[in-house]
Amino acid sequence: MQKPFYVKVLLVATLLLGINAFAQEKDHSSSEEKGSLKTEIKEFIGHHLLDSHDFTLFTLDEENNEHVGFPLPVILWDNGLKVFSSSKFHHGESVAEVDGNYYALYHGKIVKTDSEGTINYDEDHHATNVKPLDFSITKNVVFIFLVSALMLFLFARMAKSYKTSALPKGIGRLLEPIVLYIRDDIAIPNIGKKHYKKYMSYLLTVFFFIWIINLLGLTPLGVNVTNNIAVTFALAILTYLITTFTANKNYWKHIFWMPDVPVFMKIVLAPIELLGTFIKPFSLMIRLYANITAGHVVLMSILGMMFIFKNWIGSPLSFGLAFALSLLELLVAALQAYIFTMLSALYFGSAVEEHHDH
Repeated sequence: MQKPFYVKVLLVATLLLGINAFAQEKDHSSSEEKGSLKTEIKEFIGHHLLDSHDFTLFTLDEENNEHVGFPLPVILWDNGLKVFSSSKFHHGESVAEVDGNYYALYHGKIVKTDSEGTINYDEDHHATNVKPLDFSITKNVVFIFLVSALMLFLFARMAKSYKTSALPKGIGRLLEPIVLYIRDDIAIPNIGKKHYKKYMSYLLTVFFFIWIINLLGLTPLGVNVTNNIAVTFALAILTYLITTFTANKNYWKHIFWMPDVPVFMKIVLAPIELLGTFIKPFSLMIRLYANITAGHVVLMSILGMMFIFKNWIGSPLSFGLAFALSLLELLVAALQAYIFTMLSALYFGSAVEEHHDH
C-alpha cells in the first residue's frame, strides 16, 4: 500500500532534521577539539620561549613526565645560599625541599611555597609567593658560556695562525672576510680611522655572539637566548656604558650646552638630548628582543597549524610556509647581529666625533 504524500514529506523532514542535528553536533565537537588544540599549541609556544632550569633533549612520555636530558644546578639566595639540582622539581611536577624550605616552579620562575606547593594569588590573579634571588645556571646561561668558549677558541686559533702565516688557516679563512667587513664597512666609516681600533674588539664580539646564538635558536635544541629581554638589556647597557665613558667633551657639550643655539633653547633641548642618550640603548634592546621573539612565535604558530588543518591542503601548506620562514630566519639571525653592531658603531662614532663650531 502506497503511503500518503504528507507521510513521505514528514519522513524526509525528520531525516533532514536528524542529519542536521548530527552535523551540528559533529561541528560542535570538532570546534571544541580545535579550540582545545589551539590552547595547547599556545601553551607549548609560551613554554618554548621560556628559559628552563633543566636541559631536555626530547620527551618519551608526556603523560608520565618521562624526558631525556640532564638537570642543571639551582642557586638561590633565601636567607642564605641554597644550592641543589633542578631534578628535585621533576620538570615542574614536584616541590623541592631544601633545608626545611620548599620551592616550586611557577611559569618558569622559582617561588617559595609550602610542602603542598600552594600558589597564592592577589585580586588580579598574580602570584604573591616570595621569589628568592635566583642565580641558577639555566639553559640559556649554559649556551652563553658555550658560545663564549667557542668564540674564544676560534679567535685564539685564528690569531695564533697569523704568527706563522699571512693567511689564516681552517675556520679562520671563513672568519677573516667577516672581520674585515666589520672593520672596513662598519667601524671605520662610522667611527673614523683615528678611533675605531679601540672599539673593534667589542664590535666583533657582539656581532659574532648575537649571530651564533641566533643560529642556535633555529635548531631543535630550543635555545632562545636573544628573545630573553634580560640578555638584550645586558648587551644594550654595555653599548651605553662604552659610549658614555669614552665620549669626549664635545659630545657632552652638544648635549648640555649646544653651540650657536639661543640660551632659552639650550635649556629646553638639554633634557631632551640627555633623554636621547637613554633612548638609544633602549631601542637596541627592544629591536633585538622583539624581532627574534616575533620570529620564533610566527614560526611555531605556522608549525602548529599543521596539527589544526588535518587535510591534504593545510598540512603541506603550513610545512611550506614554515620552511620558507626558516630560510628567512637565517637571514634575520645575521641581519639583527649586523644592525646591533652598526648602531653601536654609530653611537661610538658620535661619542668621539671632533666637532668644529662655526
